[in-house]
Amino acid sequence: MTEERLLHGIDCPEDLRGLSRDKVEQVADEIRQEILERVSQTGGHLASSLGAVELITAIHYVFNTPNDRLILDVGHQGYPHKMLTGRREAFDEIGQRDGMSKFLRRSESEFDHFGAGHAGTSISAALGMARGKLHRGEDGTVIALIGDGAMTAGMAFEALNHAGHLQEQNLVVVLNDNEMSISQNVGAMSSYLSRKLSAPMVRRMKGWAKEFLSGLPGDMLHWARKAEESLKVFFSPGLLFEALNFRYVGPIQGHRMDVLLETFENVKKMVESGSGPILVHALTEKGHGYAPAEADPLKYHGVTRFDVASGEFAPKKSAPPSYTGVFADALIRLAEQDDRIVAITAAMAPGTGLDKFQRHFPKRFYDVGIAEQHGVTFAAGLAAEGMKPVAAIYSTFLQRAYDQVVHDVCLQNLDVTFALDRAGLVGADGATHQGLWDIAYLRNLPNAVVMAPKDENELQHMLATAINYPGPAAVRYPRGNGLGVPLDPEIKPLPIGEGELLRDGQDVALVAIGTLAHSALEAAERLRAEDGLSVAVLNGRFARPLDRERILGLAEQCGAVLTIEEHVGAGGFGSAVLELLSDASVGVPTRVLSVKGDLVEHGETKETVGLGIEDIMKAARALVAQRKAADD
Repeated sequence: MTEERLLHGIDCPEDLRGLSRDKVEQVADEIRQEILERVSQTGGHLASSLGAVELITAIHYVFNTPNDRLILDVGHQGYPHKMLTGRREAFDEIGQRDGMSKFLRRSESEFDHFGAGHAGTSISAALGMARGKLHRGEDGTVIALIGDGAMTAGMAFEALNHAGHLQEQNLVVVLNDNEMSISQNVGAMSSYLSRKLSAPMVRRMKGWAKEFLSGLPGDMLHWARKAEESLKVFFSPGLLFEALNFRYVGPIQGHRMDVLLETFENVKKMVESGSGPILVHALTEKGHGYAPAEADPLKYHGVTRFDVASGEFAPKKSAPPSYTGVFADALIRLAEQDDRIVAITAAMAPGTGLDKFQRHFPKRFYDVGIAEQHGVTFAAGLAAEGMKPVAAIYSTFLQRAYDQVVHDVCLQNLDVTFALDRAGLVGADGATHQGLWDIAYLRNLPNAVVMAPKDENELQHMLATAINYPGPAAVRYPRGNGLGVPLDPEIKPLPIGEGELLRDGQDVALVAIGTLAHSALEAAERLRAEDGLSVAVLNGRFARPLDRERILGLAEQCGAVLTIEEHVGAGGFGSAVLELLSDASVGVPTRVLSVKGDLVEHGETKETVGLGIEDIMKAARALVAQRKAADD
């Protein structure tokens, strides 16, 4: 008979804290195994969560969550947290429609104190929550768990600076460092020193030493302080954090449960003594405990179904190339012809396809870290010196650099190309990653050109169009595979602001942008076959500038216009068409077919958000009926 796992008796952290200390490591081992079993069947974020198992388990054991707040940065390290907070069984439907989110959601659990989808937010949020508790007269510690990658985000250091200035008493930042390489001896010594230096007696000794030094004569005090600084440099990598007025503890071994429990218990006492903000530096290994993920943590960061024993992924079905892959290949071909082209990513080289560009042009590739703001202004600086930077940034992440897009690029009319991957619906990643606002936040900016391809072949031509245009230009394209259309051997720029008439008609005009142009074509054919309607279809191509001549001509010709876009309605492509018709005083029945709902959750598809073929046909029929009623 299989022994019942301790984890199966844990529905909340209080259950975990009811176990004896010697059982906590067993719980962590069971969490790691459970994550492997579950994620191998459903897919999801694996390596980051495996690397954070001990840290999260120890924090929940030592601190009194949920009264003590645990804020996880990004959230893809949060699967152990979900396992310990009553959501173990929900993993069967993670990332699926109506299932559990892959990230943290305040609406999902009382233990998810702050939503986390974009990196670098945890310390700011934790500081705000600590201050909120202070203002309300409530007790409790706030712990921010942030990965070393997220520390490249500028706002993380802005928050550290502010917290140090405030000398916030109830804030603990845990730095999950899975990149720093420290030899075993040095690591063991540092871990030992850090644990002992966090102990109450040693803290009192340090205080006595400080009082002693302050009473020394000038010369002796000077040399004593010099000696103290030398020892700090030798023993501690935390001078930066101490300069920001944090008490630095570390580095500690992030997979040694005994080390973590002792350290966090001492840190808890430091908080109670009012020592100011504390930073705990923990060394971990991404993918820890699962050999394939340890060997290739990037490959196992976000996974599909795989076999746990072998680490082999389920075979992929034959499919057309991805939009990301087509973008990367096209950029390489264009860069071979123009040495002014350089590529920029914000810590997403594989996700944007730029890892392939890097292999071809290592000196023309820049990864700025999780620093989209810097990346955009860095691109502007390159453009100001005559280069042609291509900033490949997910639609959801370019939002983080909106001021830089406006102020540093568009107002100065600088030649920067924005490649917006993951535009539109993103499936399992959900609300924090949906690319549903980029047309609205870009099309109103001065000098900007905004376009979206109907398929992967048009994508490569639009990339050439954007690079060839002597000003800011954005190309938005979806996640996933293309439609399987042939790719033209020669990449050529398209005429700016010129749409493509895919089908002529007289009864209603379908004006679509992006891949929904193909859906519009299919709907038009079915409307002809089922209703005898003559339906025109225009591939709009450009959200700015619009193809004014063709859109107005079709409105006059058909007497009814239906716009179609994988984007929110407010401020999107359809809004731009409505503005055009209004300015031209063309009053025909018009409807904007866009993503319905203000918040689109994970697992939604075009059909579930009102953009299926049947939705297009229904809207077109209603417009035809409205036009006929007006004519009568």
